[in-house]
Amino acid sequence: MNPSDTYTILVVDDHPLFRKGVIQLIQATPEFRFVGEAPSGKEGIQLAQRLHPDMILLDLNMKDMNGVDVLKAIKDEGLDSRVIMLTVSDQADDLMAALQAGADGYLLKDMEPEDLMQKLVEAAHGKITISERLTQLLVASLREKSRPTSLAEAGLTEQESRILDHLIGGKSNKLIARDMNIAEGTVKVHVKHLLKKLNLRSRVEAAVWADRCRRQVKS
Repeated sequence: MNPSDTYTILVVDDHPLFRKGVIQLIQATPEFRFVGEAPSGKEGIQLAQRLHPDMILLDLNMKDMNGVDVLKAIKDEGLDSRVIMLTVSDQADDLMAALQAGADGYLLKDMEPEDLMQKLVEAAHGKITISERLTQLLVASLREKSRPTSLAEAGLTEQESRILDHLIGGKSNKLIARDMNIAEGTVKVHVKHLLKKLNLRSRVEAAVWADRCRRQVKS
C-alpha cells in the first residue's frame, strides 16, 4: 500500500446499527475508503468477489452463515483481501477457529472507536492485529499442546527462523516476501513447514509462541 493511497474496506455484519457506526468511523479516517456493506454472509461473499476490497471487516455470528465459513469461502476464492474478524465473542474456540481459517486479525466490538481504527490502520500496513486482552487466550491454548519447548529444539532452518522473526512482528506474507526479496509463494511454503515443526495451525500462534520463548530466554 502506497502511503498516498486509500485502503478500500467492505463491511459484512448483520447488525444494521453497528454496521452504520463502523462505516461512519471508516469514512472519517483518511487512510480508508468505504466501498460496500453486506447484511449477510452470502451477500458478503458476493460483494467481496465483485469489489476485491483491500480489507474485509467480518462479523463472526450472523444469521445466515458463520463468519468462519464466510472467511473460508473468501480465502478459497483466492482473494487478496485482508480479513479482520470484528465480533462480540471473546471465546477461545472462536478465536482459534478464525485464526486457523486464515483471519488476518480478530478484534472485539467493545473496543474504543479510536483503538479500533488504530488497529485497522495497523492491519492496513500489513500487521496481524488482535485485541490485546485476547492474547492470554492464545497463550493458554499454546500450553495445552505438545510442541518444542524452545526455539533451538524446534529445528527450524535459517530461512524459517528469519520468517518467524517477521511473524513475531505481525507481518503479512506479502510484506515478508518484500523484505526478504523472495516470492510470496516461497514465504507461504516456509510458513507451512515451520507451523508443522511447531505443531501449530496459525501464524499468530507461531508468533505468540516464539515471543514467549524469547522472553523466557531473556529472563
